[in-house]
Amino acid sequence: MHLSRFFIGTLKEAPAEAELVSHRLMLRAGLIRRLGSGLYTWMPMGLRVLRKIEHIVREEMNRSGALEVLMPTVIPAELWQETGRWDKFGPQMLKIRDRHDRDFCYGPTHEEVISDIARREIRSYRQLPLNFYQIQTKFRDEIRPRFGVMRAREFVMKDAYSFHADLASLEKTYGVMVETYSRIFTRLGLRFRAVAADTGAIGGSGSHEFHVLADSGEDAIAFCPQSDYAANIELAEAVAPAATRADPGPLLEKVATPDTTRCAHVAQYLGVPLTQVMKSLLVLSSAGHPYLLLLRGDHELNEVKAGKLIEGLRLATDAEIQALVGPAKGYLGPVGLPAGHITVVADHTAAVMSDFVCGANAADQHWQHVHFGRDLPEPDQVADLRNVVAGDPSPDGRGTLEICRGIEVGHVFQLRTKYSEAMSLQYLDETGQSRPVEMGCYGIGVSRIVAAAIEQHHDERGICFPRAIAPFEVALVAIGLGKSPRVRETAEMLHETLAQAGIEVLFDDRDERLGVMLSDQELLGIPLRVVIGDRGLQEGMVELQGRRDPSGEKIPLAEVVMRLQEKLALA
Repeated sequence: MHLSRFFIGTLKEAPAEAELVSHRLMLRAGLIRRLGSGLYTWMPMGLRVLRKIEHIVREEMNRSGALEVLMPTVIPAELWQETGRWDKFGPQMLKIRDRHDRDFCYGPTHEEVISDIARREIRSYRQLPLNFYQIQTKFRDEIRPRFGVMRAREFVMKDAYSFHADLASLEKTYGVMVETYSRIFTRLGLRFRAVAADTGAIGGSGSHEFHVLADSGEDAIAFCPQSDYAANIELAEAVAPAATRADPGPLLEKVATPDTTRCAHVAQYLGVPLTQVMKSLLVLSSAGHPYLLLLRGDHELNEVKAGKLIEGLRLATDAEIQALVGPAKGYLGPVGLPAGHITVVADHTAAVMSDFVCGANAADQHWQHVHFGRDLPEPDQVADLRNVVAGDPSPDGRGTLEICRGIEVGHVFQLRTKYSEAMSLQYLDETGQSRPVEMGCYGIGVSRIVAAAIEQHHDERGICFPRAIAPFEVALVAIGLGKSPRVRETAEMLHETLAQAGIEVLFDDRDERLGVMLSDQELLGIPLRVVIGDRGLQEGMVELQGRRDPSGEKIPLAEVVMRLQEKLALA
């Protein structure tokens, strides 16, 4: 491809609102252009990257036995009303009406649509299992679109849905999808990890997320280097301590602690370890019942875990704290609570604390030397409430946990019968009995992968795309193209030879300074670069350099194709 016949819109500086590296580089490299909040146009160079990702995803999905379909992006409201998600999905859903005043939504996901197709088509167990997938544009009205295509409102997604006669069949396909996703991300040249995850708004039982490992990732991942254990921080189990509670120490004492509403401040003021401070959080269920959650001072509440124990969990307001325990904001504690009115739930680690400090339910006051069973009743319930931290025991018992950051690019679910029961999706078994269809769901954020890949593969000069998704494999740069007939003739010949060899080459034939051309190629992240100049051609040589190589090497012109093929095979 001659660059003079192509289009690139590189920029020296990215707009000020671009926060992440990937957002800045995608704008600077001209891969995308912003239309509105969370809305982006894919420019020619960026679209080449996007299409390459789609191609790999499509190849591996087809290889897995899945069948491609294409469903409407605009979905009638009544399908979502059948499953109860019309209201439950919340303001993320873009709701619209047609000229007949009928309600629709712009599809954020397609469980309802595919379930409607399946209930019209599937009759017998003989038709199962089936797995349908599509690669299509979705829309979710993010409250705060940011980070470019990483968290856009409109995005490209691969979503697949499988249908089964029983759980064993579902689990088999689920395993195939996990393997398929691993092949996809390996072929894309990404460092990734599959982790156990919460099912969230999609629902179902089993769930795994696929994360591209990057320091800028929004998600924290807990993993064990000594085993295969990995889980999203929301789901990772904090193993209960093996140690038992120590015997009571000094007697209970109330101490003044002015302006110390945070656990770290309390620990510093009293000169005690943060691990000896009890953190107390007052929350309410959707029914309005109050709960006091207890955690060790250095631990953080895991709202997903707590939300599974307390339906509709939310933090109490200042007014609710005042009504329930008095003027105790910032000084909450479990000592002296109204009997039987507030349910106390302690995290496993908090439940074995002894001689601890906690709020006295009065401004600027804390209790010191507190002990369960002596100074207050045992907790009403003990549960896993906290986020795991580095050094915690691995739940599989095979080592300790470490924490890394990841960007979620794929998610697979065992939906089971959540949607089939809601939408009367049934089949007849071997005995003629009607049974609900078991379902699975498998998503990949295709457009998000572009940004995730850049977050993982970049340097101070620009993008360093893996070969499989780079817009071009080779950049051909000619020095003095307009001044030297030999350079022009050789460059054109080499461009044609590389194209015939099946190598995707971008020939920079612009009348630009060498520094501008090299800077653009580095910004675009093309894996290999060949530079042709008059001086080198006098010796029959050209310069070959990999995108991450510190310097180039001179090679004979006659060996260019062979050397490029060797390097691309290793990329």
